[in-house]
Amino acid sequence: MSNYAYEAVNAAGLKCNGVLEVASQSEALRRIKEMGLFPTRVRPRHERRGTMTRARTRPFAEFKSRAARVLLFGGRVKPAVVSVFTRQLATLVDAGMPLLRGLRVLQQQETNPTLKQVIGELGASIEGGSSLSESLAMHPKVFNKLYVNMVKAGEASGALELALVRLAEFQEKAQRIKGKVTSAMVYPVAVMFVAAAIMAIMMVFVVPRFRSVFDGLGGGRPMPAFTVLVLGISDAVRHHALLVTGALFALWMGALLFVRSHWGRLVFDQFKLNLPVIGKVLRAAAISRFARTLGTLLGSGVPVLQAFTIVKETAGNVVVSNLISVVHDNVKEGESITKPLQSSRVFPPMIVGMVDVGEQTGALPDLLLKIANDCDERVDNAVSAMTSLLEPVMIVFLAVVVGSIVVAMFLPIIDFATHGFDSPGRTAADN
Repeated sequence: MSNYAYEAVNAAGLKCNGVLEVASQSEALRRIKEMGLFPTRVRPRHERRGTMTRARTRPFAEFKSRAARVLLFGGRVKPAVVSVFTRQLATLVDAGMPLLRGLRVLQQQETNPTLKQVIGELGASIEGGSSLSESLAMHPKVFNKLYVNMVKAGEASGALELALVRLAEFQEKAQRIKGKVTSAMVYPVAVMFVAAAIMAIMMVFVVPRFRSVFDGLGGGRPMPAFTVLVLGISDAVRHHALLVTGALFALWMGALLFVRSHWGRLVFDQFKLNLPVIGKVLRAAAISRFARTLGTLLGSGVPVLQAFTIVKETAGNVVVSNLISVVHDNVKEGESITKPLQSSRVFPPMIVGMVDVGEQTGALPDLLLKIANDCDERVDNAVSAMTSLLEPVMIVFLAVVVGSIVVAMFLPIIDFATHGFDSPGRTAADN
């Protein structure tokens, strides 16, 4: 007998955990299901990553493979790779190929080492008597709770191929919308990087040459304040490069720590949603993610409370996640979904009205997917408008940055030309 620690979700969508003394992991999964729970993770209690205990309890080859996977790839697989795997598995199962044989075929052709190892472990687990959802739950870094629960619902309804197809479509659309938002942010980030590089080059190599020219022409006459400021910045960058770099790094780390805290993440996510132009894109993307995830889960037969729990964990925005928590509590008490959505500033009235109609007519999953498609179109239009607006704004910003340094260097020359050039050897009598 061995002790197996488990994490699971009950029918109300609440998390629970415990320890079972059973002969095998398959027996532990069976016992958990008999208790009316949905397991999300089951592992030997003594298992600890990076310790010799795990090495002693598993064959050396398997331990070496897992260690290499964690060290080299972090045990994670990119969502785009998982999306391709899901689409291929859905195609094979829908074509009538047995699940285990389909996994073996995909393992042979998979080029990602981490996913290849995971697929092999999925096949071995299914051969040992576990279901696909139970096998997927053993790899939470690759397959999230949304993935596992949709597969579980497909197995329970006898429509696994349909659940896999829905999962593939969901992942592909999510990747598509994420790619559009990311591509919209590439241009301003690139321009900011170029502007920073140009400023560094000018401050380190160009501006110091002007200082020597000004010292020879001014004759002790004070330079314009803007020029003095630029020269001071140049001296700080040149002579205190390590201090400036350290200060910038400290500011960056402080910002990261702030954003990673619960309160800081809440403030940052709220700030993103309220940005003038980018905020509209992020808001539409957040609503689309919420609607598509919830609609897909409900359409796949996942219980509503459990679906809200999963949507909360996959929201990607603390503001939306907190709102979903309120909705979950309202639904748990038998109240409507639309009341907390209506009181929030995230969801516009039209979408709240559509959710209300879907809730009253019993067609909520279909209306949620329609909302997601509508938001995707809005994201497309917003990204196009934002890209068109950002291009001239970034060009003007770059021109202002470089132009300000140029103006600062020419102001003393204009001043000297206006009042006459003085040199150290030239006196007033000579004038």
